[in-house]
Amino acid sequence: MEMEYRRLGGTGLKVSVLSFGSWVTFGPQLAGNLAEDCLSAAYDAGVNFFDNAEAYAGGESERIMGEAIRSLGWERNSYVISTKLFWGLGSGVNMRNTLNRKYLMQAIDGSLDRLGLDFVDLVYCHRADPDTPLEETVWAMSDMISAGKALYWGTSEWPAEALREAWDIAERHHLHKPVVEQPQYNLLWRDRVEQEYAPLYEGIGLGLTTWSPLASGLLSGKYLDGVPEGSRATLPGYEWLRDLLTDADRNQSVARLQEIADELGCTLAQLSIAWCAKNPNVSSVITGASRVEQVHENLAALEVMPKLTDEVMARIQAAVA
Repeated sequence: MEMEYRRLGGTGLKVSVLSFGSWVTFGPQLAGNLAEDCLSAAYDAGVNFFDNAEAYAGGESERIMGEAIRSLGWERNSYVISTKLFWGLGSGVNMRNTLNRKYLMQAIDGSLDRLGLDFVDLVYCHRADPDTPLEETVWAMSDMISAGKALYWGTSEWPAEALREAWDIAERHHLHKPVVEQPQYNLLWRDRVEQEYAPLYEGIGLGLTTWSPLASGLLSGKYLDGVPEGSRATLPGYEWLRDLLTDADRNQSVARLQEIADELGCTLAQLSIAWCAKNPNVSSVITGASRVEQVHENLAALEVMPKLTDEVMARIQAAVA
């Protein structure tokens, strides 16, 4: 099945409908040759968008991805790469949990240094910052683009009203506008993408690169019988996941979805990823993998998309209602 490419919202930039992200895996589970192998498997299948963030593995994720891409020798014009800024890596008062100008201007330089790049294609404000005037953040992000350190900017998990306000500020001052949002979106978390942001797709041409299509693994089906050893929920710092993954009501929904996947001849993970990609407002669904087999399995969701007829979509809706 050939990769599909979609415009990133109202921009002319085209991204693969399935992309590859490094959250959780790069660093604790993935480095060196294994990172190269996973990136290479995705790239060879037509993936052109690779997602990262300053905070992932404390900057190590950017370093691993940058080294792997250099080692693979990809031409810079053949891939789209992102990073996200907000949490910070330092302990200084202006260097953490902020979107002030000082932090943003220094943070992008740090990210570019770790990635070994002159610019990123996309840079996101990783969360909203109620302590910094929005105008200050918008000016800083626009200046970052004018300086050639990023080509487009966007947000991640921002409230719709803050997003709209940022766009209006940029419009008023003729600045570079936010063009993309990166929210969680999957069969069990839908409200923000389907309701809260609904006016923004037509209104400002907002694009979406969505994360966690498998709801942190819940929609893989592997937690139906409890938490397996060695899974993400057993990693230090991910204790919050255990409660989510063992929730009885959610797992009942998962069991009903598993039946539909079985009938379609695909895995529950493939069904869940394909379902996200069926939403025309989604520019790209970010997938993750800690081994090459997982990359191939995730990308096979492309073959499931044509099977998601109106009737099947209605059955899926009923299963999670």
